[in-house]
Amino acid sequence: MSVQTNEALPYAKPKRNLKLWGAVGLSLAITGPTLAMAGNGQGTAAAVGKAVPLIFVFGAIGILLVAHGFIRLTQCYNQAGSAYALVGMTIGPRAGFFSGYGVFVTYMLFGIGNIAATAAFVNAFIANAQGNPQHPFQVPWIITGLVTLTISSFLSTREFRNVVRALLAIEGISIVFMTILAIIILAKGGAAHGGGFNFSTFNPSGQSFTKIGGAVVVGFLSWAGFEGCAALGEETDNPARNIPRALLGCVLGTSILFIVVMFAQSIGFGTTHSGIAAYIASPNSLATLGHNFVGLWFSLVLSFTAVMSSFACHLGSAGTAGRLLYALSRDGLGPKAWSKLSKRNEPINALIAVFAVILVVNVLSFATGRPVVGTGDAALDSYFYFATVGAMCLMVSYLMVEIGTMVHFVRDRRELLYEIIIPILGAIVILGVFYFNVKGQTNWLAQPFLAAAVMFVGLVITFAFPGMAEKVGVGLSRNLGEPEGKELVASTGPGRAPFPTEQL
Repeated sequence: MSVQTNEALPYAKPKRNLKLWGAVGLSLAITGPTLAMAGNGQGTAAAVGKAVPLIFVFGAIGILLVAHGFIRLTQCYNQAGSAYALVGMTIGPRAGFFSGYGVFVTYMLFGIGNIAATAAFVNAFIANAQGNPQHPFQVPWIITGLVTLTISSFLSTREFRNVVRALLAIEGISIVFMTILAIIILAKGGAAHGGGFNFSTFNPSGQSFTKIGGAVVVGFLSWAGFEGCAALGEETDNPARNIPRALLGCVLGTSILFIVVMFAQSIGFGTTHSGIAAYIASPNSLATLGHNFVGLWFSLVLSFTAVMSSFACHLGSAGTAGRLLYALSRDGLGPKAWSKLSKRNEPINALIAVFAVILVVNVLSFATGRPVVGTGDAALDSYFYFATVGAMCLMVSYLMVEIGTMVHFVRDRRELLYEIIIPILGAIVILGVFYFNVKGQTNWLAQPFLAAAVMFVGLVITFAFPGMAEKVGVGLSRNLGEPEGKELVASTGPGRAPFPTEQL
């Protein structure tokens, strides 16, 4: 099938006006360290008791294995489509589209869910400021959500380097206060009557392999979104160097932070049965410990940082979803209007489409009171449901990147063939995440099954349109095959075609 000429028309490329710190800021924002540390430990403690820090050690190992694939591929390929380009240039065009579809859906769902999360944390802050009475004044979460959406949509249409500065500042301040709390807890030796400074939190004894495997899923998904900066491949200066550095820096930094903070939280609540029960029951573990070890004012600060972290995660996710939609559309896989850049160098039409969907879904969620996952808070139910579905879709794209990395080593980097064991292990970890998420599920509307249905739709789209492979092939060859000074990153080797058109 011939490719229509308008599929390869020249287009305005984004300006490379982001530095290394800008890429780090976006990945940190989507990962949401404060959000993860305030709300992910409770479910882990419910599964494995005091061994929460051990679970995050395993999670860090797993995410480092996955990150290796992104790091190696972004040393060679950088484009606004993230996994769309990485998989497309290694496995083939259809696989590239399927992976890009998965990442786009993920960030769209993260953008949806974190509107509700921001609203939930605002109400938690309000309740905390009132001294946590039995019936505190609360704001209907859709009102906070609409204000959040208005602010984020305005910021997303500004110059993006200013947005990532704000994201980096938000997460940086949150991390500082989280670190201060951990230092205070460790300096005081943990809970006075809860087991004290106790390294038994790293001991798996007494826990079954099934419980540990299931809990590692929560730990592993705390890093979901670390690869967000890969979507800035066309806006970052010297991307072949700075994107891999940003990926590695984000994963290593958050791994150390997560393990230390989870250890501090575990001994802060205490390793006794009563301490673990208090940990599980805490709506915001950082704020609770801040009150216990410092005072109300510090608890309010930590409550506010959770609000800002969830807002940053929403803003980063929505901005990345817009860039992915832009990348797909300019290659003929969406309306031409979504492939245009504004005078500020932003994919404004694609961003408007993303924010419109986020608005509609959140309004419907509030109006219907669904989804329900059992937290007792409608906003948190919405957040956990959409975020978990998104994370499971992202795991599919991660798996595709791992396979693409294996192909890359065999085809283009044979001098590094010994490294192929790393993506193989990463793929095994991802498959384990799938297994422990699906195991025991009986509700067909459960998050893993909905994620599977969403990705099946993407698979149908991938094979239903016979001209898709040609469109993706032309688009990626054009976007990644054109030199741009010293920043040409497509590594195809002497005499190689710029795109593996014969591969599926």
